Amino acid sequence: MRERAPAFKEMGTLRCDSCGEEFVVRHDPAFVDKNAAERQAKWLEKVLAEEHERERKHADHIQLPD
Repeated sequence: MRERAPAFKEMGTLRCDSCGEEFVVRHDPAFVDKNAAERQAKWLEKVLAEEHERERKHADHIQLPD
């Protein structure tokens, strides 16, 4: 989802391979970490794929692991 989070830095966008929905990875400016963002994007890819396998809708917001 492309909702703005003014206090957070956009680290990248991930598009679901199955449905094309976009998700934005954002970090608190005090804790910006490119490597963490890459790990989170890989984790999110798996979560999105699993949701399609289970025929579930994607949530508007997904809490990413640290």
